[in-house]
Amino acid sequence: MAMTVHVDIVSAEGAIHSGLAEMVFAPGKMGELGIAPRHSPLITQLKPGDVRVQAKQGEMMHFYVSGGMLEVQPDVVTVLADTAIRAENIDEAQALEAKRRAEDALAGQTAEFEYAKAQAELAEAVAQLRAIEKLRKMKAG
Repeated sequence: MAMTVHVDIVSAEGAIHSGLAEMVFAPGKMGELGIAPRHSPLITQLKPGDVRVQAKQGEMMHFYVSGGMLEVQPDVVTVLADTAIRAENIDEAQALEAKRRAEDALAGQTAEFEYAKAQAELAEAVAQLRAIEKLRKMKAG
């Protein structure tokens, strides 16, 4: 029997996922993280992106997070996300529109604050679209 770790993914809206996993992959601020059972304790920031949870029998679940914190204990992985959505529930048209608005704001920005906000919105929209793309590839493959 494969070793597992308990995974909780929580956002401001509530719990998104709770269950056992053989592996967890998350978009850390400093790069992609792979967390296996009995991983050393760790706390890090997350950037917008795709959190992947490999459940038993190799099933891969995808979740989009807009950022937040990741806490790893030997037997528990907790994702505290600003926003978390199951990848299959992301509205692609809405993400494309958000990307377009952010790109327009970057082109017409007049202050440093507006530029930083537009960059953050663009990064979030692109991360949502990448999560959708990964999910499509997984279903096709």
